[in-house]
Amino acid sequence: MDKQQEKKNTLLDPDKMFQDLTNKIKENCPGMNLERIKAAYEMARSAHEGQLRKDGSPYVTHCVAAADITVDMGLDEDSVVSALLHDVIEDTSLTHADIAKQFGDAVADIVEGVTKLTRVQYTSKEDEQMENLRKMLMAMSKDIRVILIKIADRLHNMRTMAYQSPEKQRSKSLETMEIYAPIAHRLGMQRAKWELEDLSLQYLDPAGYREITSSLEKKMDELERFMDSVKEKIQTRLDAEGVKSTIYCRIKHVYSIYRKMYAQKLDIDGIFDLCAFRVIVDNIPDCYNVLGIIHDMFNPVPGRFKDYISTPKPNMYQSVHTTVIGSEGIPFEVQIRTWEMHYTAEYGIAAHWKYKMGSGASAVREGDEDKFAWVRRLLENQQESDAQDFLHNLKIDMFADEVFVFSPKGDVINLPAGATPIDFAYNIHSDVGNSMVGAKVNSRIVTYDHVLQNGDIVEIRTSKNAPGPSRDWLNYAKSGSARTKIKQWFKKERREENVIRGREMLEAELKHNGLTLDDAQDTEAIAPILKRFSFSNLEDIYAAIGYGGITATRVANRIRDELRAKPDKKTALDKVSEAAERRETNAKKTGKPVHGILVEGLSNCLVKFSRCCTPVPGDDIIGFITRGQGVSIHRRDCTNCIQLMNQPENQGRWVHVSWADSITDSYVTTITIVSKDRSGLVLDIASMLNSINAKVRSLTARDTGAGLALTTVSLEVKGSGELKYIMGRLAAIPGVSSVVRNGNK
Repeated sequence: MDKQQEKKNTLLDPDKMFQDLTNKIKENCPGMNLERIKAAYEMARSAHEGQLRKDGSPYVTHCVAAADITVDMGLDEDSVVSALLHDVIEDTSLTHADIAKQFGDAVADIVEGVTKLTRVQYTSKEDEQMENLRKMLMAMSKDIRVILIKIADRLHNMRTMAYQSPEKQRSKSLETMEIYAPIAHRLGMQRAKWELEDLSLQYLDPAGYREITSSLEKKMDELERFMDSVKEKIQTRLDAEGVKSTIYCRIKHVYSIYRKMYAQKLDIDGIFDLCAFRVIVDNIPDCYNVLGIIHDMFNPVPGRFKDYISTPKPNMYQSVHTTVIGSEGIPFEVQIRTWEMHYTAEYGIAAHWKYKMGSGASAVREGDEDKFAWVRRLLENQQESDAQDFLHNLKIDMFADEVFVFSPKGDVINLPAGATPIDFAYNIHSDVGNSMVGAKVNSRIVTYDHVLQNGDIVEIRTSKNAPGPSRDWLNYAKSGSARTKIKQWFKKERREENVIRGREMLEAELKHNGLTLDDAQDTEAIAPILKRFSFSNLEDIYAAIGYGGITATRVANRIRDELRAKPDKKTALDKVSEAAERRETNAKKTGKPVHGILVEGLSNCLVKFSRCCTPVPGDDIIGFITRGQGVSIHRRDCTNCIQLMNQPENQGRWVHVSWADSITDSYVTTITIVSKDRSGLVLDIASMLNSINAKVRSLTARDTGAGLALTTVSLEVKGSGELKYIMGRLAAIPGVSSVVRNGNK
């Protein structure tokens, strides 16, 4: 047997893996009860007996690997036990009670918190993802170890993703990039975040990943010589100054290089600051002392200095950052921090166990609750959100880049990047936001949509006679917290207005689906929505739509689906007007549908779809008899169609057409996205389309030169309902001002 095969067999042997785990615990965590950990391993191995992973190894090897990662994080004994058992409730017959009986309620609660809601049926993938995240956040708010073990679980799954199908590789990688890597960032776990991002990039853009890694391999000798030279210079100078320090140097991780290449439209040869140096000292005064020495040795780059020691990030990260230029003319970043800051930067929340609390400590040390309060606030702000709003707000509140601004009293307020004075006001208090009548930034009056920058001093002007928030504020507010508080105000103060507005919105959406408000009165159709959102009656639904708590599209789609599921119920969706029925009957008598189109009075004629408006099933259409090219199908609201109708010579060339009863084809249509021109926009659009499995034919983007970008997407859809859903999702992307179909009047 060759050494490679022997190594592989060793890796797949769960007993050998567990022995290695035990040895690691003995060396690094001597206070842990090994007998209890072994009992957890035996329970997991027995419960998962006969289950295999995609690589052919026993399933319990994954559990041991996850536990091994928790030990590397420095977590406590309950965490290691929970990691070994993290899948038994989901994948085996064991229950919460079984685990609690042998290992205690704390372990059982953690395992249940990690478990997905696999036994609940959802109407959409988005609903399922929302509820899983909501449940996980609730478990996090009680015990932060839930998410730490979930990150360990996802990290090992990503390390072994090569054995999964290409489709699963992409979907899991996208979920990791959108959810788990940002959560690791929010928890300050930079080491886990970097690895999750790099592993995900391998499957989301394999060509881009290979391009960067191969380029780095070619440059590695040169980069290592440069790093060794700079490290030696800094170390020699600090020793001479009597500063006790430890210096590390590294190449920036692949995904950070990838993002920079994309944002700045560069190839890797155009990126110079590939290297980063870290100087670790014993105390805070030495941090600033080292900063002065570095600036004396090298030329600092203006505007590239950040002091996260005096103003820590929300994830507890602290360091002083500066970018300087060496004698070779190559810029590089230097991070300066204490050892305590270093442990927190590497392990984030987990540093509380690894370096401060010792083994066997409780889940949250007394006094640390405030550090996790953001989880509870996030849940409170999203209680009334539907799936789409919840996920959108979650990604902004939890994952977006931050901006630090100041109150007039000097208090530091942290907001998501792109935040406005509205976000600032509601961050202070709901009453401040609701009574706001104006704002000043750096002593200058600004508009409500003014984008705040780092270091701005923000002053909110309020009045007891303020009319309250405007609905436009929902478009200006960046944070989910502000948006939720605005919606709550409308819910409380303007119920009658909301009911009227919501009724109109739902009626329009139902009409689009071939339904009427009478169909919304159907008790069985509306019951699931009433139950899901704890509404008492249809008027509550109107009010919720009116203030933005739920979308009219979602309600209409649910009503449509419930009515379709009733075989004995004939709805407006199954009917057409008598005139339409007669025309369709005549069309069927003369011929079969061509490309899903029935042409009145013509049999088996040539049919083509106009490129100017690209109609899809569900659109109101009309046919135009062309010269020698059959019937051209237009949308009735197509600008070209309207112009042709106004020309007298074309009056006799119009023919009634309709969609066939049963359509299985997909249809190509084109939409245009108008947005602010910003870095990462195209990647966000592509990621969104990929996440909802949209079939994209082409995607092009161009800069208009006025701070705006136009992105044109050609895609295949089954009908107007699917298209409207895609357009709605695209419209929710930050910076997008409108999404329109080509050919609209």
